[in-house]
Amino acid sequence: MKTIDGIKVIAFDADDTLWVNETFFREAEKQFAAMLGEYAEEEEVYRILYEVEMANMPLYGYGIKGFMLSLIETANLISGYRVKPKQIDAILQVGKDMLNKPVELLGGVEEVLQKLAGQYRLIVATKGDLLDQERKLHKSGLLKYFHHIEVMSDKNPTSYTSLVKHLDIEAHEFMMIGNSMKSDILPILDIGGWGIHVPFHTTWHHEEVAQQVDSDRFVEVEQLLEVLAYL
Repeated sequence: MKTIDGIKVIAFDADDTLWVNETFFREAEKQFAAMLGEYAEEEEVYRILYEVEMANMPLYGYGIKGFMLSLIETANLISGYRVKPKQIDAILQVGKDMLNKPVELLGGVEEVLQKLAGQYRLIVATKGDLLDQERKLHKSGLLKYFHHIEVMSDKNPTSYTSLVKHLDIEAHEFMMIGNSMKSDILPILDIGGWGIHVPFHTTWHHEEVAQQVDSDRFVEVEQLLEVLAYL
């Protein structure tokens, strides 16, 4: 096990790294598929919804509100525009329920933040809707640990380069900790930073990658508490 030296800033992804998130989307999709059971089989609903989400991503970005709009569009497509107003209301309620979910911290999160806060600048670097992410941060009780909050429209080498410049550090002094190889790890490795991957048991199709990582600046752990052994 190697000790990683020279890090000044540690960034944490939020959803499914600090707290549960993707589970709520999967539950919402199941509710949605049940609502549309008179029009299509469950797997067909999931397939069309994913296609609609991908088409809408450049317009809506990530987050629950964009997801709600994609649900409504999918309902219209699958039903041949026969979906009932009450069903639209029910779909909107699914989204509102998601926005009002309690914040469920993942194991070891607060212990890790407490131990690292005095040694490093800690920040949140996450995707999603600004209002929703701010709400979850306030509900989580974790805001006190973070020097900076960055809600990004996307996570790619360009956006991480801008963030590193904003923090006035070099890329090799920056570490990203997150559950998504595609969003949290590969882009930061591309620009010369460090990445620690903490897998979550559920991954959205859009975030799945088959790429193998061969880098001495990459570490994978089973749970967040294991991060402390490297710092």
